[in-house]
Amino acid sequence: MELDRTDIAILRALQADGRQSNLALAEKVNLSPSPCLRRVRQLEEAGVIRGYTALVDPKAYGLPLTLYVRISLERHARDVVETFEQAIEKLEEVVECHLLTGGADYLLRVVVADLEDYQRFMSEEIHVIPGVASIDTSFALKTVKSSRVYKKP
Repeated sequence: MELDRTDIAILRALQADGRQSNLALAEKVNLSPSPCLRRVRQLEEAGVIRGYTALVDPKAYGLPLTLYVRISLERHARDVVETFEQAIEKLEEVVECHLLTGGADYLLRVVVADLEDYQRFMSEEIHVIPGVASIDTSFALKTVKSSRVYKKP
């Protein structure tokens, strides 16, 4: 699906507020409600809009510690990669996992309750995954910017 300016406007408006009514969305993107709803449904059916979710404050939820974990694998054989990725998919503490270029193979964003929870997570969940060669962790001290709205193309 090729996106036009109106599709982009709809997507940006929904990224900023996914709970707004179709009427409010239609006003923001200068469409009448029926064509606006039709476009939203097309974007959903095409998989451009993958779903809707609530953005929850991790501190209020009881998970105030955010860590970025860089992981390198011993080797890049298919079985090692598949085993690692399948293990990571099952871990609720891992809220994002990205395959990288450069020094590390993966970057994980992990949220936990405290240092003890982090230590348990590392020793019981990460260290037991076969093929992990190295782990480097950074703690997020402060979130300077967190946006879900993509820049205009």
